[in-house]
Amino acid sequence: MLYRTLQWTAAPAVKLIYRPWIDGRENIPETGPVILASNHLSVADHYFLGLTTKRHIATMAKIEYFTGAGLKGKLISSTVKALGQVAVDRSGGRKSASALEPSLEVLEEGRVFAIFPEGTRSPDGRLYRGKPGVARLALASGAPVVPIGLIGTEKVLPIGESRPRVAPVGVRVGRPLDFTRYKGMENDRVVIRAVTDEVMDAIRRLTGQEYVDKYAKRNSPGKENDD
Repeated sequence: MLYRTLQWTAAPAVKLIYRPWIDGRENIPETGPVILASNHLSVADHYFLGLTTKRHIATMAKIEYFTGAGLKGKLISSTVKALGQVAVDRSGGRKSASALEPSLEVLEEGRVFAIFPEGTRSPDGRLYRGKPGVARLALASGAPVVPIGLIGTEKVLPIGESRPRVAPVGVRVGRPLDFTRYKGMENDRVVIRAVTDEVMDAIRRLTGQEYVDKYAKRNSPGKENDD
């Protein structure tokens, strides 16, 4: 309900202030499970990603948002839950791998799930190597992956700043990628890497970003909390 309310209130405001252009909105299926895979430049990415479809979009939110203490922590927790977001443990290992289970449930329910394969915001505007979560979800669910290219959002809310700016923003939505040809191979590391790289290449072609074949580093503790 909160997500719908924001669609009726915040979305029109974002459109009015930023006047973003969106190409390829018709590439997002109106029904059935779908994975939206986007580049990640800014905390503001979520707002513009939400303009691509009227369907509810579930995304990952770090588990700390769900377990915060005190009044502020409880407020944040209730908000992300009301928005229908999925908790993810980014400490690594089995905990991070198991975090895909609730995301898979979203797809099994025939809904839309959005993921930023880079795992964190780009520190310099370039596109970094994708992590395998997007491939694991696609192979396990059979859902199509729709690549999304966000352009200019890093100028709206640059890393290290809390005050948004008005800047030109664009969104390119690519054609769905079908990976059902790899059915039954979701545990094959070579296949997982190949699927991930194909998704990242599709995103790169939409954004025109320079590609960096290594994982992006998260912000150092104490400087700024990552999204």
